[in-house]
Amino acid sequence: MKKVRIAILGYGVIGKGVFKICLEKEEIEVIKIFDYKKNFDKQYVSLFTDNLEDIMNDNNIDIVVEVLGGYDFAKKACFLTLSKHKHLVTANKEVVANDIDRLTKMAKDNRVSFCYEASVGGAIPIIKNLKELTLVNKIHRIIGILNGTTNYILTKMSREGISYQEVLKEAQALGYAERNPEADVEGYDACRKIAILTSLAFGNTVKFEEVYTEGITKISNEDFAYAKELGSVIKLLATSYSKDGKVYAITAPFMIDSTHPLYNVNDVLNGIYVHGNVLGDVMFFGAGAGKLPTASAVVSDVVDCVKHKGKNVMTIWSSVKQELGDTFDETRRFFVRIQGDDVQAAKAAFGEGQVVKVDGINGEFGFVTEPMTERAFEDAKDKVSVISRIRIDDTKLQ
Repeated sequence: MKKVRIAILGYGVIGKGVFKICLEKEEIEVIKIFDYKKNFDKQYVSLFTDNLEDIMNDNNIDIVVEVLGGYDFAKKACFLTLSKHKHLVTANKEVVANDIDRLTKMAKDNRVSFCYEASVGGAIPIIKNLKELTLVNKIHRIIGILNGTTNYILTKMSREGISYQEVLKEAQALGYAERNPEADVEGYDACRKIAILTSLAFGNTVKFEEVYTEGITKISNEDFAYAKELGSVIKLLATSYSKDGKVYAITAPFMIDSTHPLYNVNDVLNGIYVHGNVLGDVMFFGAGAGKLPTASAVVSDVVDCVKHKGKNVMTIWSSVKQELGDTFDETRRFFVRIQGDDVQAAKAAFGEGQVVKVDGINGEFGFVTEPMTERAFEDAKDKVSVISRIRIDDTKLQ
C-alpha cells in the first residue's frame, strides 16, 4: 500500500502528539517537520527544516498539518498550502474563526480539502458530525462547554471553595492554563469555537468578534455559595440559536441546575449539545484539550484526506456574513447579588422572583429575577445596588 506523505508545521505539544500517532500509522509517512532549529528533535533531525518553502515546494508532500499556534504566520502557511494544491489540516481555531470562508473557497477551487476538526472540542468529533447533521436537519440550538481551562477552574471553585486566583495558579502549574491565560479566562477561546460551530450550523459566516462575550474572572466564591443554595453550578457556556428568523450567539458564565444537559460536564472535559428539527437532541462529550486528544482529531482529519485524495471533502458553506440578533433583545432570568436588605426594592425592579440567602454571607442577598430581556435588566439594575449578576440558562432541549 502506497503511503500518504505529510508535513507537520510546528513541533510543540500538539505537533509532537501528531508525529507520535503518525509513527504508528502504516498508511502515513511524515517526511518533513517545520520549526525553529532550537526545537529540532535530534532523534529525527533529518526530517526537520526551518524553511517553509522546503515544504511548500515539495511535490512529494500530499498533506500539510498546521499546528503552529498564533495567527499571522499560521494564516500565511494555511493559504500557501492550499495555493500549492496540498490538503490542509489545522487545529488553529483563530485561523479557522477568522478565515474559514476564504479557506473553504480556496480548497474547493483547488480540489483539495481543508479540515479543521481539532479546532473545536479536541478529541470530540463535532465538526464532522455537525456537517453531516446539517444535510438533513435544520439546527435550532447549540450549547457548549468548549474550554477545558475555564471548566477546570469553575469545577474546582465549586467543589472546594478555592478562590479564582488560587485555582488559576494550580491550573497553570498543571499545564491546563497558559502563562498568559487571557484567551481562555476572558472567553475569547470559547467565543471563537462557537462562531465556528454557528457558521457550520446556520450556513453563513459568523464573525467571532460580533459574538457577545464575557469571561470568568469576576466569578467569586460567594457566587458559588448562592449557586449551591439554588441547586445549581456555574459554567462558561457558548451558545447559539435561531429564533424568528434571527441567529443569536453569546459566550458568558451561566448558572445551570441539575436538569440541564451540561450540569455534569466537569474538570477539563467539554460537552456540546445540539438540537435539530429531525434528530431532536444529541450530545457530544469528551476530552476537549490536551496533547493526544487534540492530536487524535488532527490525525483523523489526515486519514479523511487520504480517503478523499484528489477530491475536496465537502463542506456546505456560504461566505455570506451572518447577521446576529441583538443580545439585548434576548429574554432570560438573571441571578443578582444585591447590597443591603431591601427585598421590596428588588421585587419592584425585577419582578416577584426568588430571594436567596446564604448563611455566613452578610450585608447582601441574592435574587433570581423573573424572565426579562437583557435591555430590561440593564434598565432595572440601576434601581437597586447590584454587586454582581450571572445569567441563568433555563434551556430545555426538546
